[in-house]
Order: sequence, then C-alpha cells, then structure tokens
Amino acid sequence: MSVTSTIRGLARFDALALTALIWFLAKFLRYAFPPLFEPLQGAYGVSNTVIGAAFTGFMLVYALMQFPSGLLADRLGSVIVITAGALLAAVAAFVVVLEPPFAFLVGAMMLMGAGTGAHKTVAIRLLSRTYPARTGRALGVLDTVGTFGGVAAPAAVVAVASVPLLFDPGWRTLFFAAGLVGIGLAAAFAIQVPKRLPGEASTITEVDAESGSKTGAGTETEIETDSVEPAAGNSSAGVQRYLELFREWRFSVFVVVTILFSFTYNGVVAFFPLYLVQEAGLDGTTAGLLYSVLFALSLVQLVTGEVSDRIGKLPVIVATQGLATVSLAAFVLLTGTGGPLVLGATIVAVGIGSHGFRPVRGSYLMSVLPTSIAGGSLGIVRTLLMGAGAISPTVVGYLSETVGFRPAFWLLTASIALATALSAVLLVLEPGRTTSE
Repeated sequence: MSVTSTIRGLARFDALALTALIWFLAKFLRYAFPPLFEPLQGAYGVSNTVIGAAFTGFMLVYALMQFPSGLLADRLGSVIVITAGALLAAVAAFVVVLEPPFAFLVGAMMLMGAGTGAHKTVAIRLLSRTYPARTGRALGVLDTVGTFGGVAAPAAVVAVASVPLLFDPGWRTLFFAAGLVGIGLAAAFAIQVPKRLPGEASTITEVDAESGSKTGAGTETEIETDSVEPAAGNSSAGVQRYLELFREWRFSVFVVVTILFSFTYNGVVAFFPLYLVQEAGLDGTTAGLLYSVLFALSLVQLVTGEVSDRIGKLPVIVATQGLATVSLAAFVLLTGTGGPLVLGATIVAVGIGSHGFRPVRGSYLMSVLPTSIAGGSLGIVRTLLMGAGAISPTVVGYLSETVGFRPAFWLLTASIALATALSAVLLVLEPGRTTSE
C-alpha cells in the first residue's frame, strides 16, 4: 500500500477525530468541576448540597438540550448544531475565568451545560451515518477520547491548583485555554466535516471486506414506524411520532436501563473525590489520582464497541453492567477497611464496567431507531437519562449530609443492579434467542 493511499485512508476519519476532540473538551469542562468542589466551597462558603445543586444545574441544562439538539440536527444538519454548541461552551469557559460571584458562576455552568449538551446526541447520529458498518467501533473511539477528558481534568486541576499561571488560582487558566481550544475546534469542524457529509444527504458507506454487511452482528432490528417524514409545519405530529416509539416495550425497558445507569454513574463521578477524602480517609492528592484512574479505563470502550459489532450488543451490555454492579458494591463494602490499593482495584472494575457499557448503549439505540427520526428520538432518550444523571448529584449531596455518604452510594449501587437485571431480561427475551436452531 502506497503512502498516498494510506494517507487517504486515514483522512476519511477526520470527521471522527474532530467530533471526538470536541467531546473530549466537553467532558474536560464537565469533570473539571468535581475536583474544584472543595476549593469552591471554601471560596464561596457553600455546603455540599449547594455545590451539588450547582452541578445538578449544569447537568439538567445538559440533559434538556438532548432532544432539541437532536431535533435541530434532523432538520438543520449535524454540523450546524455541533459547531454552535462548541462555541457556546467556549464562551461559558471564558466567563468562568472571570471568577464571578457564585450566582454568575452557576449561570456560566448552565451555559456550559447547554453548549456541551448539544454535542453527544448529534455526534452519535453523525458518526452512525458516516461509518455505518462500524458504528460500534466509531462510538467506542468517541467515548474513549471523550472520557479521557475526565482523566485530564482532575489531573490538570491538581497540577495547577496552587500554581499562578496566566490567572490566579491556576485552575482559571485551564478554563481560559479550554475556551481558546473550543473556538479552534469549532472552526475546524465547520470547515472540514461538511466535506464528508455534503448537504447531509449522503454518507460515507463502509463495506465490511469479509461479510459485505452494513451492520454489525446481532439480532437488533429497527423499530417500525410510519414511513412518512414529520411535516415541517406540523410540529405536534412530529413530536407524536417520536413519542410513539415508547409503545414498543423493549425500547421502553432499555430506556429505563439507561436512566438507572446514568443516575448511578453521575452520582458516583460527581462525589467520588469528596467520598474518598471524607469517607475513606484518603488525602486529596490520592483521591484525585484514583478519580483519574476511573476515567483512564475508558480504553475498554474500544474493545466493547468492537466486540458488540461482532457478537451483538445485549450480551456486552449485560456483562459490563454486571461487572459495574459487583465492583461498586465491593467498593462501598471495603471503604472502611481497604487501603488505596484495594479501593483502587474496585475502582478499576467499576471503570471497566461503566465505560464498557457506554458505546454499546449508543450503538444499540441507533440500531433500533428509525433513521429518519434518529436524532430527535435519541435526543428524547438522552434527555431522560441525563435528567436522571443531573438529579443524582443533588440526591447524593443531600444524603451525604443527612444519613451519610455510604447510604448514598448504596442507593447508587441498587440503581445499577436493577439496570443489570432489566438488561438480562432483554437478553433472555431477545427475538430469535429462545428459538431452537
């Protein structure tokens, strides 16, 4: 293979690279806040409940953006929505740099939630159309690169917290740099990606060299709906078509699964550093490093995304959620007796299970949603799951101050255990699985 053909082969992944880098920035901005809870509490004199509610505000706005961003992508195109979201997040980052009064800080967090919330739903739609034969792999790359934003954020906050760079304290410089990067990525995305999706009327179709198949292995089939596109002038009819998807019980059960998982995951990641300091007795530096480990394990998404393309999505979903359930329970049980290494081992398992589930979740949904309304449909699902995730920090923050951190984390464990049980039901009752061959 010549160098030219190799370069051309790599060039077709520019849409994936730019989409993933914007997602990296979005996750960086989100997870830069939890390690700052303690210094922000000291600076503004607020409680766990208040700082948790501020993060909930961020996540609620993020959640509420899922359906409108998907709907706009169905009508205006993915490129416009993703570019606008990246620019909005960059503006919000610049506001945080000003170290405003607490009310304005909360407002900037919500603005940032709106900007970052416009990305993921639309990105899944864009990548599933750009790389249809390898959607699982593409989403695995997307989630892996994005999750490394969660790795970089706490590590960067710890590194610059006490170092006056362009701004003092040093974490303000991180948000300034993030704003600049956001503008650059938005410009590159707006210029380059339309070349891959001209008018978004066509997609780059990959053909599996071995099977010639457009989709991965598995028995998932697209949910049948009226084939007529929702009329542009009849918004109520269009919304009704999206809502009709919930009449299919398997789809509704899986939506519940994603909601329960999101409640657990967001509650864990929001208060993980404080839990390790206040409940496990670790110092802030060790807690920050273990927090980074949780995100560093996102590389597993490359594996689970690829495996789901080959053997089916539901088996991988059950396996990853089951691992997350068992390991989170072990983490809570060992909090009082286990040292950093023991707790670190359970955190590794939690990370593998949680991150392993995420790309397969998106791939499964895209495999069953009607193409013509995939963006808005996925937006509804992500609004629900991110809404549950947004509420979680407030619930955990309140419980931590009333009954303790451990009962709060036991609630999170029960939530993902129920999600695992429901996923197992879907797997057992999967069409074609119970019939003899």
